[in-house]
Amino acid sequence: MNDDLDALRASLSAIDRQILELAAQRRDLAERIGRRKEAVGRPTRDFAREYEVYQAARRTADALGLSHQLADRLLSALIETSLTVQEQDRLRHTASGEGRRALIIGGAGKMGAWFARFLASQGYAVHTADPAGPTSDLPHVPDWQALPLDDDLIVVAAPLVASADVLTALAQRRPPGVVFDVGSLKSPLRAGLDALRAAGVRVTSVHPMFGPDVRLLSGRHVVFVDCGVPDATAFARGLFEATMAIQVEMDLDDHDRAMAWVLGLSHAVNIAFSSALSGSGEHAPRLAEISSTTFAAQVDVARRVSGENPHLYYEIQAANDFGLTALEALEEAVVSLRGAVEAHDRDAFVRLMRRGAAWFAP
Repeated sequence: MNDDLDALRASLSAIDRQILELAAQRRDLAERIGRRKEAVGRPTRDFAREYEVYQAARRTADALGLSHQLADRLLSALIETSLTVQEQDRLRHTASGEGRRALIIGGAGKMGAWFARFLASQGYAVHTADPAGPTSDLPHVPDWQALPLDDDLIVVAAPLVASADVLTALAQRRPPGVVFDVGSLKSPLRAGLDALRAAGVRVTSVHPMFGPDVRLLSGRHVVFVDCGVPDATAFARGLFEATMAIQVEMDLDDHDRAMAWVLGLSHAVNIAFSSALSGSGEHAPRLAEISSTTFAAQVDVARRVSGENPHLYYEIQAANDFGLTALEALEEAVVSLRGAVEAHDRDAFVRLMRRGAAWFAP
């Protein structure tokens, strides 16, 4: 009996290896296709072709007695891998940073490290400055003020309060290259950005709307906040030209007003959700045993939010000039919901849900 089980498991492992080998072959072929697309000037991503691939996979799944869900999940992972390979290969071949130097102030942080990798992949000679110490094999110094600041690009990737101080100090040094921050909010950085512009520095501001673990930029947004120096913003946008990122340009106030909802509200909902659960007296394993689809999805998001840097998330809430607007709207919504339930007011409850549905409808 055990011999039969061992043989079956060995066969299963062999099939798993074959699947992975085929995935590697598909990745290599995708890289060749990506280079061919680049040579003839075609975009990396072809949504019509992706649709055909998914439809063909579903037909094959039907013939093999497999579910569409399995086919979709497998193809999604394979397509993302292929696109990632093509995007990274295009960045390498573009080599827009060849012969240029870039300094990452705050390079020991997660987003600083992401930008270090991103710029290095384009050929930039990258070095970092961070009192927390080096996190890679890139040249590093603890204090950026000890440097000549003769780089073509300076990226400020420190926490918001520290970034504000760095930007103001940089204005006094007047570096000749392009300078931009990557802060999630711009209100706390306004004085430093204004000082740089007034000093004649080529300054702009960037907000990557993704975390440091992202490898594929397709479908991801990068927001550019022009600080009155259009050529600096154009330079920053050019860094993402070879990627499939969606570029959006906004002014500073519009950016922070939007972030009050996009970041502030979404974070607040999940922080409140986690806080309510932690004070419920219920235990996570017990609720997981009887979890609904909606609860499981919400728990997954809330768990990831809870694991983030609480100091950064506090700044996103408290340092935004427009932050209280979203929190007040959330408070009002919760009060209305509670009032409808306490009063057994079905009509009021239905109106709340329909109001939300109407917002999503367009």
